[in-house]
Amino acid sequence: MTAPKSDAPLPKPKKTEHLATLLIYAAAMLLGAANGLWGTEFMHSVADMIATVFVRLFKFISIPIIAVSLISTLATISQSSESGRIFRRTIFYTLFTTILAAGLASVLYAFFEPKNVNAALSGADTLANLPKSSYLDYVQSVIPDNFLAPFLSANVLSVLLISAAVGIAMAKMPKGRPQEVLLAFFTGAQEVLFTIVNWVIKVLPIGIFGFISALAIELSSGVELGGLGTYFATVLSANFIQMLIVIPLVLLARGVNPLRLARAMAPALTVAFFSKSSAGTLPVTMACSEENAGVRKPVSRFVLPICTTINMNGCAAFILITVIYLMQNAGAEITFGTYAAWIIIATIAAVGNAGVPMGCFFLSASLLASMNVPILLMGVILPFYAVIDMIETTLNVWSDSAVAAMVNRDLFGDGREEAPEA
Repeated sequence: MTAPKSDAPLPKPKKTEHLATLLIYAAAMLLGAANGLWGTEFMHSVADMIATVFVRLFKFISIPIIAVSLISTLATISQSSESGRIFRRTIFYTLFTTILAAGLASVLYAFFEPKNVNAALSGADTLANLPKSSYLDYVQSVIPDNFLAPFLSANVLSVLLISAAVGIAMAKMPKGRPQEVLLAFFTGAQEVLFTIVNWVIKVLPIGIFGFISALAIELSSGVELGGLGTYFATVLSANFIQMLIVIPLVLLARGVNPLRLARAMAPALTVAFFSKSSAGTLPVTMACSEENAGVRKPVSRFVLPICTTINMNGCAAFILITVIYLMQNAGAEITFGTYAAWIIIATIAAVGNAGVPMGCFFLSASLLASMNVPILLMGVILPFYAVIDMIETTLNVWSDSAVAAMVNRDLFGDGREEAPEA
C-alpha cells in the first residue's frame, strides 16, 4: 500500500469553499421551508418528486459502493500480513476502538431514549406489522443461496458477507496476473462509483430543498418531530465522548500521553474538520505523526493509510444510532439482542465503509432499505449531516493518530530500537 510522502505540503483548509457550501445548503433549506409553508400544490408535488428521486439515488449507489469498497479493502490489506507485528496491532487497535465506539453509542441510545417522530415522517408500524421471526431466522436469511440475489434485493448483510469472502479470497490467490487484474477491476470500479457519488453530492442542495419542503408541509399540518433533537444529541454525544474520554483513556492505558499527542496532531485535526475527508487529510496526518508526535516513518506510512480506509469510529456510532432510531420509528422492538447484533454489524459495516464524504449516510440508508425500513426520515437528517460529518471525520483522524501512536509505543517503547521495514 503506497503512502504519501511525509514531506508533502500541508493543504490549507478550504474555508471559503466550505462557507460557500454551507450558504448553499442554508439557501436550499430556506427555499424548501418557504415552499412547504406557502408553495402551491404543484410545487409541493415537485418537492415530493425530488425527495423520492433522491431516496432512490441513495438506494442505487449504496449497494455497489459497499461491495467494491469492502472487496478492494480486504484484498489489499490482507496482502500486508507479512508485515507481521505492525499489521496485527493495527487491526487489533482498529477493531477495538471501533467496537468501543459502537458499544458507547448503544449505551447512550439506551440512556437518551429518543422518542419517535410522527408516523407521517417515519412510516411507523411498518415493521410492527411484519411476521415475527427469531434472531436465528434472521441469521439464516443472511446466508445467500444465490450470488446475485442479495444485490438485486438490496440485502446489505448478505452483500457484506459475499464481499468479505471475495476480498479475502482475492488476497489468498497466488500472486500473478489474475490477481492483479481482479484487484485493478475492483479498484477502478470503486473510483467510478466515487465519481458518481461526487456528482450526487454536487446536486445535493436540490435534494435538501425537496426533503425540507416535505418536512415543512408535515409541520404545517401539526406534525411533531418528537425525539429528533434527542437523536442528534445522542449522535454528537457519542462522537465527543469517544473523542475526548474513551480514546484518551485507551492511550493512557498503553502509555501514550493523549494531551501531547493532541497538540502534535492539531494541524491534521483542523484539516479533517474542514475537509470532511480523512483520506484527503492523510498527508497532513502522516506529517504531524512523524514530525510532531515522533512516530517512526515505517509505522506511520504503514498504519495510517490502512486506518484511513478501515478505522471509522464516528461512522460505527452513526450507523448504530441511526439504524436503531429508524427501526424504532418503523415499529421494531428494540431489545438487548438488537443492540448486541448492531454493535457487531456497525463495526463490520464501518470497516467496509467507502472513504468518501457522506459515506456513512449512504451506508446507513442502504442498511435500512435492505430491511424494508422507510428512509424518508433520512431526508430530515440530511441537512444537518454536514455538521455531523465534520465531527465524525475529526474523530476518525484522531483515532487513526491514536492507533499509530499506540503501535509505535508497543513496538519501540523508548524509540531506541530500529523499526522493521513495512
